Amino acid sequence: MIHPPQRYIVTSALPYANGPLHIGHLTGAYLSADIYVRMLRMLDHDVAFICGSDEHGAAITMRALKENSTPQAIIDKYHALFESTFKKAGISFDMYHRTSSPLHHETAQEFFKTLYAQGEFVEEESDQYYDKKADKFLADRYIKGTCPKCSNPDAYGDQCERCGSSLSPLELIDPVSTITGTKPELRKTKHWYLPLDKYESWLREYIEQGTLEGEEHHDPDEWKAHVTGQCKSWLDGGLQPRAMTRDLDWGVDVPQDIPDAVGKKLYVWMDAPIGYISATKQWAKDKGKNWEDYWKSEDARLIHFIGKDNIVFHCLIFPSILKAHGGYNLPYNVPANQFLNLEEQKISTSRNWAIWVDEFLTEHPDQADALRYVLTKNMPEQKDAEFTWKGYQADVNADLVGNLANFIHRVMVLTHKYYDGKIPAFDEDTPIVGARGNDEASWHEVEMMDLFDRMWSIQNAIEKFEFRNGLKGLLDIATAGNQILQFNEPWKAIKSEPEEVAVVLNLCIQYVAALSLAMHPFMPEASARLRQQLGMDPVSEQGSWVETMNALANGEHLLAEDHALNQPEHLFTRIEDTWVEDQVKKLHDMSKQESSKQEEKAPEGKPDISFEDFMKLDLRTARIVDAVKVPKADKLLKLTLEVNGTERTVVSGIAEHYQPEELPGKNVVILANLAPRKIRGVESEGMILMAEASDGKLHFVSATHDDSGMSIG
Repeated sequence: MIHPPQRYIVTSALPYANGPLHIGHLTGAYLSADIYVRMLRMLDHDVAFICGSDEHGAAITMRALKENSTPQAIIDKYHALFESTFKKAGISFDMYHRTSSPLHHETAQEFFKTLYAQGEFVEEESDQYYDKKADKFLADRYIKGTCPKCSNPDAYGDQCERCGSSLSPLELIDPVSTITGTKPELRKTKHWYLPLDKYESWLREYIEQGTLEGEEHHDPDEWKAHVTGQCKSWLDGGLQPRAMTRDLDWGVDVPQDIPDAVGKKLYVWMDAPIGYISATKQWAKDKGKNWEDYWKSEDARLIHFIGKDNIVFHCLIFPSILKAHGGYNLPYNVPANQFLNLEEQKISTSRNWAIWVDEFLTEHPDQADALRYVLTKNMPEQKDAEFTWKGYQADVNADLVGNLANFIHRVMVLTHKYYDGKIPAFDEDTPIVGARGNDEASWHEVEMMDLFDRMWSIQNAIEKFEFRNGLKGLLDIATAGNQILQFNEPWKAIKSEPEEVAVVLNLCIQYVAALSLAMHPFMPEASARLRQQLGMDPVSEQGSWVETMNALANGEHLLAEDHALNQPEHLFTRIEDTWVEDQVKKLHDMSKQESSKQEEKAPEGKPDISFEDFMKLDLRTARIVDAVKVPKADKLLKLTLEVNGTERTVVSGIAEHYQPEELPGKNVVILANLAPRKIRGVESEGMILMAEASDGKLHFVSATHDDSGMSIG
């Protein structure tokens, strides 16, 4: 039940140093990891909790240009903001590092050189847009054009911010360089690719069976279904080589002793995950430890906490890098959370539809643990979850104030009132008649073991990454304590049955002492304040849970008779309607202000067209006959369509929304007289019409199809 000490390396996704953190980030990868790590420490495990700022990439240089600043100034600003945010939110990293550090550059370059020397890379030339005037290759974010899906004229080379579609620069219509405003040209450039297709066999064994080279690695049943499901989908679709370098100005240099490395930087998914290793190196150096004990020893476990948008990178790509290098442990579990929605809408940084963690906790520093509680209770562990301010109010008022804090305060007040604030002595043979439906049940025989069982359920839930269940177990202890008080009514029995009152209040104080420890992973600040009221030292973490569970298992008191309590104080405060109304108003006001800014910046709409121009569009129904992925293009599908009894080929960027095997037989509408255009070497003869649903998924615009292939409109 209490497992022997184990060594753990626990990581949280490196936040990108390009903007502040919102509550979706916090509940997605940081709060869950912190709860888990705090429990591991209390169980006396050897843990290194690692994170850091991801500080490279084109988006940072774009922000620097936009703000008339420098990339270094941008990353310094947000690195400091992240450190402040995590401190206010009680996230207890052992090391919060940064990928701009010399140690990280050195570590990432060593990784690349090792893989290069071992022949793990495939060198390939590909077409990339080049700005002749600026004399440089253009990263995806340095290219704008018309979105092929929604006709937004200001779509970037990696994403359209109007419809949310992921894109590649070659998909854009009429691309231009954001640096000079000129039309870029395609030029050949060489990059180093990691051949993920080469690793498919052992990756499938690792994901589906939890084995590596025939040896048991982990229990696949302990992984979340949506994590393994997403990985299997990628594996079933066939993995493709993935570029590990880019033509960028800002990032980790490809080692210059490698031929043709000048001007090349490591791609983010070769750079950022290695940040976990370089951060561990820095932590070990500071603490006088050996970092390899945590990354390479057989008794160490690697756990990644991430959001669902990073699953493939942490379960397939990074493990491939580690195994190709050799000598490193692969992730033991990747308990990725899904997404948190806000007031029935997706959180959107571009629309400023978000609750910014640092801003909120700066304005309301007393709400840190309440925020942790509500986000944990609504954590998107298995499916997307919802945060609302009314829900926040209800959870705080009912659970924290009405249940947890109410029980604690009643016990403390009654103990001060009847026993001068000292834990009462009692006769152990005194029965608590009907304390919780147990006639003549002794405290030692029933109540201490019941408390032990409840504490163990919390531990078990956290170890299984079921943080919502663990939090429920915490509230259940407070609920049981309130039931004991209500049933025995010590305020009435103090005169007629003082011996029983002593037993009841002593028991309830033991419940409160246990709660002070159980609260620590979830609400560390409130835990510390409660232990101060109890006259106990703050939770020291290392091994403290083991000590408490051993005491409970042996029927021992957590606080001895005659122990003096300090004066009680309310742990939490009720949330009033006016406060909630202010938060909702602020959210809507911020979003409206951002929308107004975007409308001011938005280009004028395209001019009206005449009916005659519209009639030039040849819209036709078609039937999909075949669909295959376009090589080396994650977002493109090559569709074979039947139109008027003839076949034509259309390339469509819908691979993220549909698997090829589900498309044959579907009826669609196409723009049949769009001039043919080569996309990734495939000549596309038209455009399929799509519509975006509220959930962001693209759906086909369809019509009844017959063999005539009749025109629409």
